[in-house]
Amino acid sequence: MRRSFGLFARPVLLALGLVAAGLALRLLPGEAGREAAARVLAHEGAGGAAIFVLAGAALAAIGVPRQAVAFAGGYAFGVWQGAALALAAQLLGCGINFAWARLLARRWLLGRLRGRLARLDAVLGRQPFAATLTLRLLPVGNNLLLNLLAGASAIGAAPFLAGSAIGYLPQTVIFAMLGGGAKLGRLLQLGIAAALFAAAACLGLVLLRRHREAAAVGA
Repeated sequence: MRRSFGLFARPVLLALGLVAAGLALRLLPGEAGREAAARVLAHEGAGGAAIFVLAGAALAAIGVPRQAVAFAGGYAFGVWQGAALALAAQLLGCGINFAWARLLARRWLLGRLRGRLARLDAVLGRQPFAATLTLRLLPVGNNLLLNLLAGASAIGAAPFLAGSAIGYLPQTVIFAMLGGGAKLGRLLQLGIAAALFAAAACLGLVLLRRHREAAAVGA
């Protein structure tokens, strides 16, 4: 029971904090000005979308939670456009981390992350796409650290980025819904997002269990 609570405590607290921040923006004085500021990018067409993707990628690449990028996308652009732009930003940030670790800092990282790299190679080596997808679906883990570890390891870029893109999708949509719901005050939308979050986490746990069973059989 304690282990299950610990597994979900961090993402739940993150979600509650983001929703509280969004609601505070609605309730504090000067809402009209903040609403206008939040909508500026959305009204700037392709240029505003590009600015958001580049800024979101930079934030994700330096360790800002990817869920916060999705929340901001939903808040500014609406659920579906915000989710799509946030996913592009997250994947670009992931690629930046991976490329930096693989091309420029692999030797430096090898000397500092040797134990973790060995464990990651053991997890990802057999089925890199499936293992990456599983890790991304789980509501725990450090996105930046996983990107750097993968770049410093021997895993191929294609399966890692493909698994990351699909694995990012559920939480990206969920937090974009939370962002849109916080802005618009849609309790039903917030409830749906919470239910989807639980479903995605359960799917990740099921895939993790199957991956461990397959690894045990292979051993």
